[in-house]
Amino acid sequence: MGIFSRTRDIIHANVNDLLDKAEDPAKTIRLVIMEMEETLVEVRASAARTIADQKEMRRTIAKLGQAQASWGEKAELALSKDREDLATAALMEKQKLADAAAQMVAEIDALDEQLAAHEEDIGKLEAKLREARARQNGLLARLETAQNRARMRAMTKGPRIDEAFARFELMERRVDMAEGRAEAYDLAPRAKTLDEQINELKANDSVAAELAALKARMGKTDA
Repeated sequence: MGIFSRTRDIIHANVNDLLDKAEDPAKTIRLVIMEMEETLVEVRASAARTIADQKEMRRTIAKLGQAQASWGEKAELALSKDREDLATAALMEKQKLADAAAQMVAEIDALDEQLAAHEEDIGKLEAKLREARARQNGLLARLETAQNRARMRAMTKGPRIDEAFARFELMERRVDMAEGRAEAYDLAPRAKTLDEQINELKANDSVAAELAALKARMGKTDA
């Protein structure tokens, strides 16, 4: 069963409200567009039949006009031969054809109104169809955005990302251990070389001599 019953339902439908109430907006908008397209095809086909009927009626009216002219000529001929009875009968046939032509003209006028209604309906249906397609494009764009966001979140929040960060943390821990071992060597006292020990003795002697000279100048002696 379709979403709409007839053309009037589509023309007066509020697409936004329809989608807001739908459980599956994407599916609903596809069905709406499909039914609108089918209805538009039906209305156009009906308009085409109306135009074809009018063309056929106009051809018939033209033939009726020719027949009326023929019966008029026959009436004149009969009257010229003093056959008033035949002339009267011919004019009656002519009148019948004129009445039939007038009836068809009235039908054509009615079909003109029907065709104008079809034209108006087609315009409104096309507008509704454009509106529905625009909503469909918007829904598809939102759906694609949502899917992309879901994929990005899956990438950033998934187990693979957690495993990668765990490996990075393990690697950082290994680097910390290597740096710690290197720095640990600096913590142990380094044995002095022979030159360093001798130079230290020389420095001590120089400081002792300078200290003794300073005491002598200041008149200080060791107790």
